[in-house]
Amino acid sequence: MEAKLTDIYGSLVFSEDVMRQRLSVTCYNAWRACIAQNKPLTLDIAHEMANAMKDWAIEHGATHFTHWFQPMTGVTAEKHDSFITPGEGGRVLLHFSGKELVRGEPDASSFPSGGLRATFEARGYTAWDPTAYAFIKDGSLCIPTVFCSYGGHALDKKTPLLRSCEALSKQAVRVLRLFGMTDVKRVIPQVGPEQEYFLVDKAVYSKREDLSLCGRTLFGAPSPKGQDLDDHYFGAIKPRIAAYMADLDQELWKLGIAAKTKHNEVAPAQHELAPIYADANTACDHNQLTMEIMKKVAARHDMVCLLHEKPFAGVNGSGKHNNWSISTDTGLNLFKPGSTPSQNARFLLFLTAFLKGADEYQALLRSGVANAGNDHRLGANEAPPAIISVFLGDELNAIVESIIHGTAYEDQSKKTLQIGVDVLPAIPQDTTDRNRTSPLAFTGNKFEFRMLGSSQSISGPNVALNTIMAEELRQFADELEGAEDFNAALAALIRRELTAHQRIVFNGNGYEDAWIEEAERRGLDNYTCTADALPHFLDEKNIEMFTRHGVFTKEEMRARHEIHMETYVKTIHIEALTMVDMVRKDIYPAATHAMRHLAETITTKRAAVADIDCTLEEALLKRMTELSKELFTTCHALENALENAPTGDMAAELRYYRNVIFSDMEKARAAADGLEVITPASYWPYPSYRELLFSIS
Repeated sequence: MEAKLTDIYGSLVFSEDVMRQRLSVTCYNAWRACIAQNKPLTLDIAHEMANAMKDWAIEHGATHFTHWFQPMTGVTAEKHDSFITPGEGGRVLLHFSGKELVRGEPDASSFPSGGLRATFEARGYTAWDPTAYAFIKDGSLCIPTVFCSYGGHALDKKTPLLRSCEALSKQAVRVLRLFGMTDVKRVIPQVGPEQEYFLVDKAVYSKREDLSLCGRTLFGAPSPKGQDLDDHYFGAIKPRIAAYMADLDQELWKLGIAAKTKHNEVAPAQHELAPIYADANTACDHNQLTMEIMKKVAARHDMVCLLHEKPFAGVNGSGKHNNWSISTDTGLNLFKPGSTPSQNARFLLFLTAFLKGADEYQALLRSGVANAGNDHRLGANEAPPAIISVFLGDELNAIVESIIHGTAYEDQSKKTLQIGVDVLPAIPQDTTDRNRTSPLAFTGNKFEFRMLGSSQSISGPNVALNTIMAEELRQFADELEGAEDFNAALAALIRRELTAHQRIVFNGNGYEDAWIEEAERRGLDNYTCTADALPHFLDEKNIEMFTRHGVFTKEEMRARHEIHMETYVKTIHIEALTMVDMVRKDIYPAATHAMRHLAETITTKRAAVADIDCTLEEALLKRMTELSKELFTTCHALENALENAPTGDMAAELRYYRNVIFSDMEKARAAADGLEVITPASYWPYPSYRELLFSIS
């Protein structure tokens, strides 16, 4: 099995090993220089690479090629062209040029642009990202690319990520030079995104209009059994699920995606997949592919993979834990404490930069995970609260406290820590219990950003993390490069900034109401919904930071903000229309039918026995009538609210859909769910939560 797995892994990837075998030494070295030194590739080199890619892809059954990119829809896009070109005598030749490899021109008119271009301006360009390996998917050679407008504006999620990686590397290298690390040429953000998801039976799924159109249940009374016993968490995997997971692993491994861990999650029908770390660019590409392949493989097994943040009310939703660290091109993790004074001082400086950035850019980090799906999840007892804070653990927190206050650190025999002189106590990975309530938790040599929603691209949150870190390191480098006494300046800087930003550190229970009160006293932000969080993306300090480091232009930021607001409004609008459709066409008729049958039963019983007691039937009929009337009223109010929604002012629409439409939807759901509880199952038009969550054996 081991040999088979090693043969499978990366078999559909035009990897470095494949390049080494198929490219000339000159071409291979040019590609390596492009990766390591950002040197451009000549057209001759591109031609050789394109021809090698084509031959390799055809040998593996590919007939087409596509520029694979990540527009602002949050999913991937592709336009496929075959390798054939007309030849003499009615024959065809197989051709793929360097020009076709390097650049494409898909119709860009229907992709979200946030006003960066008019609808009639269809021209958009894809440009090859040579740092990402090409791969074969569904019979096509997929070439990872960036996507930009005719005017050069980034219209995708990859371009800003690449820019932010460069910005972080530039500033981190400046800092490392101060520690004498002249061998480091690049610093690379590393990411490992844990992916949560639900699996439901396809036959049951197809009977739910809300799942089909919205990805979540808009109605649904709780199952008699949910996640109450925690018996699903890390439990034995059911045979049908195990077969799916095995198939999924095989497909991911073929694409070089290092799927490592799989297990049952807390909620029934919920599961998790975790990969091995990769650089941020690769990790983002791989996570997009993982979400796509999860759905495709599920279909093969007559199941549906749900990636919505909250498919089922009353049970845990799904997140995506974004494990983030930074490493040098020499293999050193900069969030790992060392064994010498210099190494420890370096670790403390990078730790301080992270804490300072998390505090100063709380609103940016929060806005980066704000979407309609996550509004159902953040702050619930399954996900971090909406308040940004950092968990350090007892031991590391004690070290920080000793530095701030100049007091003795207990584990060093009452010795006061002197940065750059003392050796810190050994800090092994995971020295304290994990804090699942923390949005940003230090877990030994990385930070786990736990607020991401399961369906979202990890690009945006990592762009924010990378750029924030770049900005803080820039400030530190500016200060330390001119210091007469580096060690003294370093110690003063670390102590000053840890003191100034100590409020962002919280090691307690983020679910307790007391934390909300404490966070308010500390002056921490608490944006509980998307409508409150999104506008802060355009805070002036965020614009200044992103433009200073060349990650976004001001126009690109405004465009993304428009797209995020529009996506939220459209999502709620679709959900509201679906809800009205389900009530009018299915739920209300079903309830009416059940009530008619109940009334007929009462009439029949009384006709048979004049003084028979029908108290039970009458009470049930009365309650069903009350709930039906309430459902009709709330549904009518929802329809009116949709008709009266403001247009033309996206900010006004954002708040209206949150405060009015969303509120009316909650009222309609409460009435419908109440009806489901007392309506006989034979009348109810949709599969219940019990069927959805427990139908797979």
